[in-house]
Amino acid sequence: MLAQGHSRRAIARHLGRGLNTVLRYANATRWQDTIRDNRPRPNRLNPYKPYLERRSAERCTGVIHLHNELVAKDAPRRLPDGPRTRRYPPQGFNRRAAPATESAAGDRLDPRHPKTLTEEVRAGLREVLARCPELDKAAGRVRDFGETLIDRLGARLPAWIDAVDASRLPGLTGFALPLLRDLDAVTAGLTLDWSSGSLEGAVNRIKKTKRQLYGRAGFEPLPKMFLLQ
Repeated sequence: MLAQGHSRRAIARHLGRGLNTVLRYANATRWQDTIRDNRPRPNRLNPYKPYLERRSAERCTGVIHLHNELVAKDAPRRLPDGPRTRRYPPQGFNRRAAPATESAAGDRLDPRHPKTLTEEVRAGLREVLARCPELDKAAGRVRDFGETLIDRLGARLPAWIDAVDASRLPGLTGFALPLLRDLDAVTAGLTLDWSSGSLEGAVNRIKKTKRQLYGRAGFEPLPKMFLLQ
């Protein structure tokens, strides 16, 4: 297609491939040049990987504890994505072991506040959780986070993240571990009474008005629009 005079962008559209892929093949002088170099990139965590492997073999997978240990070894406080270690699935975990919830909990695991649930729904939830230990553990962690969120108990967040990491439940660890990237800000949001919600609402209102007036008016009517609102 290059010999026929087609551009690289046109080739990418015709073949349904990414432009970078087309450029790699178009610029290659031999077939070895078309292979990507997938060697791992160096990062600041590499010097500490043998230590992390040893602690992982000892079944120590608590991210907060491992991070504190690395800081004690003069490691930088900010590491790429935190000191993540190899994850081990819980013993005997079976994805098909969880029973169907349609007959036991009203077609779903009810997400409402526990105090608002009827006794029938509570009984159904107890039945489901009793039949699936992993689900029971996950429900307990979610309730703990709900209490932290509602009661503004941000100081409990590091211990909750550590407990979630030790539980080895992928759905929860995928939510909890990224919180470590900005732990101070998340803790403040779960502790302090101040909120940027009103400011964000005002910004969204201004953006909405701007989109409504796009292509229909100039700068002169904008002050009047905001004053009327």
